[in-house]
Order: sequence, then structure tokens, then C-alpha cells
Amino acid sequence: QWLKDDCPKTDVGGFVVGSKTESATLYCKSSTVLAGVPFVNVVLEYCNLTVRWLIAEGMPIEVDSAGKVVVAVVSGDARNILLAERLSLNILSRASGVASASRRAVAIKQAKGWHGYVAGTRKTTPGFATVEKYALLVGGASTHRLDLSQMIMLKDNHIWSAGNITNAVHKARQAAGFSAKIEVECQSVEEALEACAAGAEIVMLDNFTP
Repeated sequence: QWLKDDCPKTDVGGFVVGSKTESATLYCKSSTVLAGVPFVNVVLEYCNLTVRWLIAEGMPIEVDSAGKVVVAVVSGDARNILLAERLSLNILSRASGVASASRRAVAIKQAKGWHGYVAGTRKTTPGFATVEKYALLVGGASTHRLDLSQMIMLKDNHIWSAGNITNAVHKARQAAGFSAKIEVECQSVEEALEACAAGAEIVMLDNFTP
């Protein structure tokens, strides 16, 4: 679908380079954690290209004063290399950025001796959530929840609509049964205590001062 979005009809520029066999070298120009390799492999395979990765998924890449590090070499028809180029770079750039940020956050958590989880929210890029959530895992963080069906999360709008936290939690429990976890976003200690008393398994402290 990504390729169809990028090239819905014909890549006219591809006719300029033709179908001669070429190789393209993928460089990384800034330090990061490599992520997104499985998704790029699918894109390249779809375009009948082969790839040799010199750095494994999840490995840190340290860019020195030389300014770039070879990550992979792609081979195949020149027009297909150009067709897959931008999409592959977009996937790697986005996924590696998310993995790098999550790994930094996990490192800070560990340095502080905190034993909780670092988890990414559902505030993802539309159509790209799977890649971004996967990249969180590569970086060492958790995904919190992949979509609305995985866990019930009651935010301020749910609570306002239900009247109060207790009503919202009870309605959610009636709808979901005993097996689903309920998380409540709370803006005060009093709200957090009410959520716990109502039966919420997880309390999110919204904009609390540490």
C-alpha cells in the first residue's frame, strides 16, 4: 500500500535510468539505533531487490568525524532501486528515530533506579502506528496499548460524560467484563484514590509534579 501511495500509476523517472543492474549504498549520517529493517526488507523484496545489511536491527550506530556509516547495500534494477529508495529511507528514519528516543528514555529510567515501564502512547502517525510501536520495542520500551481494543483507558472526556470516575469505571467494567484492564487518567490525588476504589487496575497521573 505504501508503494501504491507513492507511485499510484507510473514512475516516469524510472524510464530515464532503465532496468540495468546497479547497486546502491545506504549510509547513516547521525548516531542512532537502527530500526525498521523487517519492513524495509518487505519493500525491497516486493521491488525484486536484494539487500545486504552490514548492521543488525536494534544495534546502535555511532557516526564519527567521517560523517557517515555504511548500513546496507541494495542491488537490482536501477528503476526499482529508485522506486523503493524514498519509502525505505522514510521507514528507517522514522523507526530509528523512535527506537533511539525510547532507548534514551529507558537508559534514564535505569540510571535513576526506577523499576517501572517506559511506554509509548497511542499518539502515533496515522497509517504508520505498527512501525512506530515496533520501533518502541526495538528501543527497549513498551507499547502501552496497540489500539483501543487492547485496554480500556478512561480519559477526562469519558469521565465528564459519565458524571464521575466511579460511574465511568463501573460502566466500562459492565461492558468489558472481568478480563479487561481499566486505566483511568487522573488529575489529582483525590481522583486517583477514587479510581482505585472504583476498581481501576491502572492510574495515569496526568501532569503531576514529580
